[in-house]
Amino acid sequence: MLEYLRNASEKPIAKILISILAFSFVGWGVAEWIFGGAVGDNTLLRVGDAEITAQQFNSEKSRELAQMTRTEQRAVYADAAAQNAFNQDVLKTLATQQMALNRANDLGFVVSDSRIAREIREFPEFQINGQFSTFAFDTVLNNSGLSEAQFADFIRNQVLRSMVLGAMSAPIPVSEFALTAAYNARYGTRDIEYATVKYSDFKVGTPSDEQLELFYKQNPQTVPETRSVSYVLVPADLSQPDKYDAAYATAVKIEDDIIAGDTMQDAAKKHSAKYVSVKPFARDAKLSDKVMTDMMVARVFDMDAGLESEMIETKDGFVFVRVEKINPAHTAEFADVKKSLVSDWTKSEQKKQAYVRANELLVDLNQNGKLVGKKSANVSRASGAPTDVLVAAFRNSVNQNSIVAGPDAFYVLAVKGATAPKADKKKMDDLRKELQNMSSVGIQEDYNSFLIREYPTEINQKVYNRLFAK
Repeated sequence: MLEYLRNASEKPIAKILISILAFSFVGWGVAEWIFGGAVGDNTLLRVGDAEITAQQFNSEKSRELAQMTRTEQRAVYADAAAQNAFNQDVLKTLATQQMALNRANDLGFVVSDSRIAREIREFPEFQINGQFSTFAFDTVLNNSGLSEAQFADFIRNQVLRSMVLGAMSAPIPVSEFALTAAYNARYGTRDIEYATVKYSDFKVGTPSDEQLELFYKQNPQTVPETRSVSYVLVPADLSQPDKYDAAYATAVKIEDDIIAGDTMQDAAKKHSAKYVSVKPFARDAKLSDKVMTDMMVARVFDMDAGLESEMIETKDGFVFVRVEKINPAHTAEFADVKKSLVSDWTKSEQKKQAYVRANELLVDLNQNGKLVGKKSANVSRASGAPTDVLVAAFRNSVNQNSIVAGPDAFYVLAVKGATAPKADKKKMDDLRKELQNMSSVGIQEDYNSFLIREYPTEINQKVYNRLFAK
């Protein structure tokens, strides 16, 4: 390939925009040792008949991190939720790219070496004084840790994906009728009258025990399922192979002892591991325990009571977790929630009286054309009245009267008229682009759905857990 580049003299017809050339491979040796040498099956995802390995994931992750600022990188590593979201985005990117490559292969697309050569010769990073430089090419590849063949494959895959997906980004024409209708719907205004009936304007007194009990029968409260667990942690420094091996060997011994009948606490004590008992918690609980991450909690709620998990590799070491007890979801006792019911009962009773009053105003409006306490306003879809009133004002037809429910009040609404917006060329042009983009997105989503059906994705759960379980 390099020899071809050195001798080629053709000028490119088109360029594919590729923003990142230099990959960050910091830590790659450690990752290769951990994920390549220590584990037999290294396939993380299967997309159709193609496989994506843990090494490919780490390579893509490093590439995307290299595009971030230091502040963005710190944000990813400092927050577990942000790091998980970032990892999921990388997985989606890899799966999507592989689907496109699968489709290109099925369609028989081919990218010649001469095409790749032309593409590479046009990269500014490989040029000196406007001419392709072998020295610059070799320097960039050496610094990035890529071989010529690897970089050529990278370019080839980019071109193949562009062949499959390029047409999806073509602008979609928007008819003038659709544009005008959308413009009028977005920027038109309505003339309305509305009266507000606040719940808090009505006095309902203090509820009796009988009233509260009846209210609770109609509005029971459920106590969510909770689980109490225990776990054993064998700390391990994944960046130091010797310590990793020692921790892994200890974890294997603990696993053998648990299988042989030892309790987790006894097995942990025997091998100087950390044993922790966690108090009952719900599925949506945010625990301060570093081991009990959202991912670990989700795993716990998929287990049965009295069972231990298999060995789980996390960033802090090797973990065994056991569900000690499951407390099923149940309806709370009335006595336990009695005090908290007072405010709910009060608002419910106020709401009933407010609705009666709103109906009286609506009847008077329908029969006599009068609305007591009304406000008149010319409103857009975004301003001029409470949000619930705005939604109803544009949902209802002109001359329609109705009651609109809000979080703290009922509104009696009368839609009096509609005003078409004035023509604004800039707004029309912006809306046309927006509608074109929406159409393009719709086509892309439909095509993506086709690719997902054609090339289903399957996760290798063991490799996935090793990479992401924390």
